[in-house]
Amino acid sequence: MLPLNLPTFAVKVTEKEGKRLILDIIRRKYVTLTPEEWVRQHFINYLIVVKKYPHELIANEISIKLNNTTKRCDTIIYDHFITPLMIVEYKAPHIEITKNVFDQIARYNMSLRVKYLTVSNGINHFCCKIDYNTQTYSFLKEIPEYNKLEE
Repeated sequence: MLPLNLPTFAVKVTEKEGKRLILDIIRRKYVTLTPEEWVRQHFINYLIVVKKYPHELIANEISIKLNNTTKRCDTIIYDHFITPLMIVEYKAPHIEITKNVFDQIARYNMSLRVKYLTVSNGINHFCCKIDYNTQTYSFLKEIPEYNKLEE
């Protein structure tokens, strides 16, 4: 797998029936190792270790209802009352983060109404904060630490 613009860590990878699997510490199981999953596991490690996000308030592959269809958010970060705070969308490192990627995550947010939208391809990371009072958003210089999310 490609090196990422994220801290390295002791990745647990195994092989089963000719498939490479990576341990998802949030779902507590091995999942198929794809480039996008490689990014997800590194980004989650970054959130937990560097940005101090409580692992018990992170959920992966969460189904949501949107216009009578079921969609799946890559990761949702919750507050201590289990209210969604942030949606994180991952792309493989070779996928450019474009307006279409943000359009996708913004559609998911129609259902969840979180304060933060984050997108990462493991190389570039973008986070914006939404202000529902003024109906505006602003891109942040960096991913906020968990204790700053509710400010």
